[in-house]
Amino acid sequence: MLLLDRRRGGILDGFLTALLQPLDEVILLAPFFPEYRVFVERTGAVAVPVLCRTEDFQPDFEALEQAITPRTRAIIVNSPNNPTGAVLTEESAVHLGELLRRASDRIGHPIYLISDEPYRDLVYGNVKVPYLTKYYDETLVCYSFSKSLSLPGERIGYILVSPRAKEFSAVYAAVCGSGRALGFVCAPSLFQFLLPSVLGKTAELDVYDTNRRLLYAALTEYGFEVVPPDGAFYLFVRSPEQDANAFCERAKGMELLLVPSDDFGCKGYARIAYCVTTEQIKRSLPAFQRLAASYGLKNIEKQG
Repeated sequence: MLLLDRRRGGILDGFLTALLQPLDEVILLAPFFPEYRVFVERTGAVAVPVLCRTEDFQPDFEALEQAITPRTRAIIVNSPNNPTGAVLTEESAVHLGELLRRASDRIGHPIYLISDEPYRDLVYGNVKVPYLTKYYDETLVCYSFSKSLSLPGERIGYILVSPRAKEFSAVYAAVCGSGRALGFVCAPSLFQFLLPSVLGKTAELDVYDTNRRLLYAALTEYGFEVVPPDGAFYLFVRSPEQDANAFCERAKGMELLLVPSDDFGCKGYARIAYCVTTEQIKRSLPAFQRLAASYGLKNIEKQG
């Protein structure tokens, strides 16, 4: 394990710089954080989006297997997911490990599973986030404390290379070297001293959970179709019109800031972040109600 300054996605950028050659391919399970594509393409490699199943945003394993080629070097998984809030299930983790082992044997080299986990500890109810190192040996983990502790901008995290990876020593050395080359080393000493006292702790999740429940209940009552989120602090809402950018522009006219899903590798949705005060969520509801009314969505009269 290596502790790193995670600014500008330094941990993930370090992994990709260490692993990739020009024209290698990296599969991105869509929807995905937009900077994944930037990090991949910066190395000269090719980003290959594969859309998850829209009914539950678990991997579409048939599409994933078809996307793997002899040039496939890695796949990036983000769970809990930004932007959907979906959590990879244990069943999906087992299936994913089996698929990648078969594919690696077929193409003659390891396919690395890069697990980006900044939201790992932000889950609700009895939801568990599988540790992917249990299910696939060629797993590399990225973690950031900034999300779990609600410290945006104060980025510090770690990388973990599974010790069961076939080329563990070489991969770990390459990641250490790329981190130095990219400048993602020497994390602030204050945070290095602080981390032992906050391991396993999170910010107050009750606030996030209250916001999640409040916003989800209101938007579905107004007639929006919303993906039930199990983690992170985002709602993924289906756009009432085909063009999600136009939907977000209409929302902006009502002082609602939504992000169109085109930026996340799929179309037809928008992301809403609820990492704000509960009072702010409550104040936003009349605007969401007006937005629903502007599309003629059902049930808007039931909540005001």
